[in-house]
Amino acid sequence: MEKKSEVVAAIADGAGITQAQASAALDAYSAATLGALKAGGAAVLPGLGKFTAVHKEARQGRNPRTGETMTFAAKTSVKFKAAKAATDAVN
Repeated sequence: MEKKSEVVAAIADGAGITQAQASAALDAYSAATLGALKAGGAAVLPGLGKFTAVHKEARQGRNPRTGETMTFAAKTSVKFKAAKAATDAVN
């Protein structure tokens, strides 16, 4: 499933609800997850894994073309750790 419409259709079919209800539920979960990550916390998707916000400090790097030293700003990124059940299902 690569498109939101495919995910919504799968949720609607699996839960026996309309696609509009599935889309609303997916949007609500996405908003809740982003809110938790923005607050610096974590969000769990049971059976699949856990999203966490990770702070990365500023660092020095080098432009490979010119060799010039440059600074990469500090930022917060999102990390995903797959659950054991998800990893076992794939392998």
